[in-house]
Amino acid sequence: MTTDEVLAGVGPRLRRIRKDRDVTLAALSETTGISVSTLSRLESGLRKPSLELLLPIARAHQVPLDELVGAPPVGDPRVRAKPVVRDGRTLYPLTRQPGGLQAYKVVEPQRAVEPDPRTHEGYEWLYVLSGKLRLVLGEHDVVLTAGEAAEFDTRVPHWFGSTGEGPVEFLSLFGPQGERMHVRAKPARK
Repeated sequence: MTTDEVLAGVGPRLRRIRKDRDVTLAALSETTGISVSTLSRLESGLRKPSLELLLPIARAHQVPLDELVGAPPVGDPRVRAKPVVRDGRTLYPLTRQPGGLQAYKVVEPQRAVEPDPRTHEGYEWLYVLSGKLRLVLGEHDVVLTAGEAAEFDTRVPHWFGSTGEGPVEFLSLFGPQGERMHVRAKPARK
């Protein structure tokens, strides 16, 4: 939709909103401080709407400015991930584009699995949402709990999964080698 088309729709929208609220031009003029003739010309499309005119009208009608100008609706922000079950764990992709940094929510069921560390190119960051996540990384064998994170080069032999004590939910961010995650934190106060 072009700017001219958007502006052409403002006048009829102003008239409809005013009439829906059963407000006269005189009453709106009194509330906004805009003359009746200017309001009439705005509604009939003979006067171009400006921010100085639309803001008081929006306040008087108690509507967002977007409603007066007919701004297009914002797209649905939800990520509609189709879960993938791989090796018994459910992965919910949180990124939409292939390649580059990938994010997943992972749900690992309660199970006792013998670790089988693997290596590959890349860098991974894990954040535990709930439960306990066992991480075998090189010579380390650690358990992460809710709120804990780990970051590592995937060329180091690694494996992660359930501790066998219950299910675990975690976020996994994976990127090609060299794409390290950066966590910003407030500096400690002295």
